[in-house]
This record gives sequence, C-alpha cells and structure tokens, in this order.
Amino acid sequence: MKYVKMFCRGLLGLFMTYAGVSHLTIARQEFLAQVPSWFPQNPGFLDFVVLASGVVEIALGLGMIFLYKYKGTVGVLLALFYVAIFPGNISQYVNGISAFGLDTDQARLIRLFFQPVLIAWALWSTDGVQQIKAWCAHCRKQPQKD
Repeated sequence: MKYVKMFCRGLLGLFMTYAGVSHLTIARQEFLAQVPSWFPQNPGFLDFVVLASGVVEIALGLGMIFLYKYKGTVGVLLALFYVAIFPGNISQYVNGISAFGLDTDQARLIRLFFQPVLIAWALWSTDGVQQIKAWCAHCRKQPQKD
C-alpha cells in the first residue's frame, strides 16, 4: 500500500504542478472564468488571483512530489486549498460559465462532485488525516493559559 500511496501522491503532485503552470500560461483565460463573480471585478485583481493560485498550485504540487518528510502537512494544505477554491467551481455551475470543456450544466454539476474526491486523495495519499490527529493531540497536551 505504501507504494500505491507514493504513486498516487506523485501523480497528484504532477497534476497540480501542471495545473499551476497552466494558470500562468496556456489556460489563464479559462481560470479567469472560474473566479467567483462576488470577487472585485477589477481585471488586474482577477488576473492576480489566477496567477497567485497558480503559484500556490505549483508549490503544493512540487511539495507533494519532493517534500516526503512533510507529506502530511503538504497533504492537509492541499486539501485546504481544494476547499478554498471550491467556490469558483460552484460559481461556474451557478452562473453557467463554460470553461475547460464544461459547456453544459450537467458537466459543471458533475465536476462539483470531484472536489471531495481530490480532498480525499490529498489526505489519503499523504497520511494527512494522521497529521491532523497528531496536531489535535499536541493541542490537547498544551497547558491552558489564563
């Protein structure tokens, strides 16, 4: 199972690194369509959001591949990132925005169900749940400050 998790972690890391690079290059316009409409609609700000999220994706992707010693922490951070960007997917569905070949309401709706899969993948392949449990245990051991 160790090697399966390692393979899955590396595959997700490659996927995230590619997605991050595409934020900065070939799919920049597609990712702009994903920024929720409730964000300030200043074009410069929207472009910054896409570029910044691309840099974060690259960092998390490379972390998944190379930071084995910190794999649990990276997995939790990636899962949190997936939660943070989920409103963009919801916005794409609610507003009927076509991007990434998702040009029907059904396709956009189906995509929403993949976000929990990505969260689970990040946590499972990195033992992120164990990392969260370790943090919680550490917090319980800390003396209360009055």
